[in-house]
Amino acid sequence: MTDIPPEKQPVRRFDFQRLLYVLTRPRRAFGDVAVESRSSWLTPMLILTLTTILVMVVAGYLRTRAAMMGEIQLPPDWQYWSPDMQNNYMQAQQATQGVTFMYVIPLVGTLTALWLGWLLVAGLLHLGSTLLGGRGSMQGALNIVAWASLPFAIRNLLRAIYMLVAGHAIASPGLSGFTTSVGFFSHLLSRLDIFVIWYIALLIIGFAIVDGLARGKAIVGVVTAMLLVLMAQAGLASLTSGLGGQAIQRPFF
Repeated sequence: MTDIPPEKQPVRRFDFQRLLYVLTRPRRAFGDVAVESRSSWLTPMLILTLTTILVMVVAGYLRTRAAMMGEIQLPPDWQYWSPDMQNNYMQAQQATQGVTFMYVIPLVGTLTALWLGWLLVAGLLHLGSTLLGGRGSMQGALNIVAWASLPFAIRNLLRAIYMLVAGHAIASPGLSGFTTSVGFFSHLLSRLDIFVIWYIALLIIGFAIVDGLARGKAIVGVVTAMLLVLMAQAGLASLTSGLGGQAIQRPFF
């Protein structure tokens, strides 16, 4: 009489056991996601949020220390800026050395981008999957994108460790160090690394299994959507950095 029927078993809000399976056995992990009728995105999004906070706190600490020592981190394309743009940048740096500008604003902006980006990418991929004949739901897309984003948590940990060891922020993230050009192409390369490729591979596996897409359709849908997202991010970053040199916080990704 005290046994709980299987359908009434309590649902765990946090599923930390699946973290390792997503990274090492993604087909098994997304197979479990496919048979679930609940949201399971909370665990990966919590991990991403905590590791993002870690990176921003380390970056804020390094910026604060550099400011106290009179050091200022210059943008990679500093030499191409006009004297007025360089002067505006230096004045902005001097005016934004408090806790609010060093920690609070960058942290709020980055976390907002993380959660809104998750929603927008999931919506775009769900739309593409539906057009290609997928049978999934928006809830399933949210679960897939959240779990597939776990490689970024590993990247956040590695970045935090690197910055603490090197004693400075990452000036040329991704593949941007392989080019001397500035603008859209440089910003696009800064968003490309092995973790993005890993992320795309997990998305393909996830949508193929959860939405019942053929592998070819899953590849077309995911790659097309991610190219659009990356180009939109690079275009926005290029536009922002070109507005009179007013950008004082360059994103890590």
